[in-house]
Amino acid sequence: MNELRYTLLSDGSSDRTLIPILSWLLRQHLRACALRPAWADLRRLPNPPKDLDARIRRSIDLYPCELLFVHRDAETNQPQKRFEEIRQAISKAMLASTLPPAICVVPVRMTEAWLLSDLRAVRRAAGNPNGRKELSVPDIRNLEDLPNPKDDLHRLLREASELKGRRLKDFSVKAAACRVSEYIEDFASLRTLPAFARLDEDIVQTIGSHGWAQ
Repeated sequence: MNELRYTLLSDGSSDRTLIPILSWLLRQHLRACALRPAWADLRRLPNPPKDLDARIRRSIDLYPCELLFVHRDAETNQPQKRFEEIRQAISKAMLASTLPPAICVVPVRMTEAWLLSDLRAVRRAAGNPNGRKELSVPDIRNLEDLPNPKDDLHRLLREASELKGRRLKDFSVKAAACRVSEYIEDFASLRTLPAFARLDEDIVQTIGSHGWAQ
């Protein structure tokens, strides 16, 4: 395979940060393949579909691809429950449409947990790559145990910016959070996390079963 188009359907717009992660994983197993990622932006449709199966069908209509990623954060639910929700929606969507292979993306608890693995990227996303302020993050093995990784990431970005007063108040922490994954060059350390390892395994299985690595 010389080129692979993939589409990410996510919970929200901030989860576009998954695209650099998905591209990195795919490149580990499809090194000679050009990737063409797309984020399924359904927000501006006159009547955006609400049910997940309808969102899946609409995403494929608007963003045709060879591989679909469907994202749901585990949040307070067990990851397996989210996997089952996605699989049921995919099965329902297949009754009405022809779908490409689909892979579930279920971070624990939120996508932001995977962005706390690289302090250098956090500093760059905060616009202060040479910052000296000491930043503290949990051991990478414990990232999936954080109750609210989004709050932790936003706090780190504010600290990393080293801004004060009015400038800190005007700092767009949401925009900075969306940039973090773009500055991470290697996500290999996340393979110690069960949810990330499962995603990697599912990608390997999908590539193998469709002969894309040949």
